[in-house]
Amino acid sequence: MDSSRPSWHAYFMGITDLVATRATCTRRKVGAIMVKDKQILCSGYNGAPSGVAHCAETGCLRMQLQVPSGEKHELCRGVHAEQNAIVQAASHGISLKGATLYCTNQPCSICAKMLINTGVEKIYYTDGYDDPLALDMLEQAGVIMVRLERISTDQYHEVPILPKPQHKGR
Repeated sequence: MDSSRPSWHAYFMGITDLVATRATCTRRKVGAIMVKDKQILCSGYNGAPSGVAHCAETGCLRMQLQVPSGEKHELCRGVHAEQNAIVQAASHGISLKGATLYCTNQPCSICAKMLINTGVEKIYYTDGYDDPLALDMLEQAGVIMVRLERISTDQYHEVPILPKPQHKGR
């Protein structure tokens, strides 16, 4: 392997990080890309729907109401990065069956349900998100989850999350 080139994980996570810079959410910047056969299919970042004022302009309702992260998703004008990637693919007639998601954060339970139904087979992410229901559903659906730990600017270490490691009987 040419050591001057980034690994595939570094390449895709670097693009995912760049996509996140477009996010308009005032609480969290999230980016997502869908990949199949080392080709990028679509991307998405979190923020208000097209044509709707951004939270930076209107203020964050969740912050105003002091809603904790991961609760009452309906009290948010933003669309999640994963949801926007799915919508982008659908609007261009792109199937995500068998695709891999690279995302800056672990998906929430709402996004997990959508990703399962689109046929995404594997998810790579760098930052956690406290949503045990999402992990449970992804595990039941057989979606492989891998957290990527950055070990240098162009290399990542894989930390398998799902399926859970099997422990041998006593």
